[in-house]
Formats: sequence, structure tokens, C-alpha cells
Amino acid sequence: MMALGFIETKGFVAAVEAADSALKAANVSLVGQKRVGSGLVAVILTGDVAAVKAAVEAGTESASAVGQVVATQVIASPHEDMRAMIFEAPAKAEAKPAASAKAPEETNKKKNPGI
Repeated sequence: MMALGFIETKGFVAAVEAADSALKAANVSLVGQKRVGSGLVAVILTGDVAAVKAAVEAGTESASAVGQVVATQVIASPHEDMRAMIFEAPAKAEAKPAASAKAPEETNKKKNPGI
């Protein structure tokens, strides 16, 4: 696997700006983006180490002008198992069955025993 670069921003617009600038700055490919939650968006790039470093720097500078950059990271030689973490969708929590509505009599009996 080639080098991986990450730019995490607060907000989608800053992430788009980071990705656009990064792709124009160096010979890298956009792997995708992950919406982490709470407005955080991570842009993921790949390419050779030098190109990814240059792209992340350019993307970070550009995104900082329009929004907030939370974190950046370049992994020069990621382990092959990282593919599963990056490319697989997170497992969704199973839906809990809806609680059955109890009759008011049952509720009152439990709250006021002996009455």
C-alpha cells in the first residue's frame, strides 16, 4: 500500500477545499472521505510519500483559510490491515425492540404495592 494522508476538518466545506488543493498540489489520489461525527470530516489521500506530504501541507493551508483543520497525518508505510479500517463501513448498532406499552393498571400496581 502506498502512503496515506489524512486531513480532518470541522465542516464539509473546509474538507472540500482541503481535498481540492491537495489534489492540485501533488500527484496523489483521493481515496475518499469519512464523516466522523460532530461535523468532523476526514479527507483521505494516497500516493508516494513525498507527494502525500506535499498534498497534505497544501490542503491543510488551504482549508485553514476557510475553516478549521482539526488534525493531519501522513503514514508513510501503512500496514496492509489498515485497508479494512479505512474502506469498510462501520457496523451499525442493532435496533432495540420498542418497549411494549403497559396498561395503566399494571404501572400503578408496581408503583403502589399493597394499596
